[in-house]
Amino acid sequence: MTGKIYHPEDKHPEPYQRELNPDANAGQNYGLVDPHPEKKEGHRHAYDVKEIHRRLDGYTDDELKRIVIMPEGSRLEQGATYIDLSEASPREFKATGDMVASAGHWYVPKSEVDYPLWNRLIGVTDPARLDQATPRPSN
Repeated sequence: MTGKIYHPEDKHPEPYQRELNPDANAGQNYGLVDPHPEKKEGHRHAYDVKEIHRRLDGYTDDELKRIVIMPEGSRLEQGATYIDLSEASPREFKATGDMVASAGHWYVPKSEVDYPLWNRLIGVTDPARLDQATPRPSN
């Protein structure tokens, strides 16, 4: 195995690089930037965004603090599942390598939200999936 790492930005000679390959590293999940900016200290939660407070009216402050919002400008992880809380009815989607958290969108990574809360966010009403099932009487 060779020690050479493929660098798409070096694919074409310098005078033509920008024209022939303008976004050489778009979609690559490596580099010097932390791949999970939503896990860094000081990241935003639904609790920190007034518009989400209004939209998620029935949620407690504790629940809103457990909903992580991707920082604007951060790249979504390829193949990971997200919802966008800026939509009227958020639905799950799989991110592609070229997706970036843009202004006006509140992307929530499924990996950072517990299942009952996630199910509630996507509109699941089954009490068993929301940890609200009534226990069966013991014999």
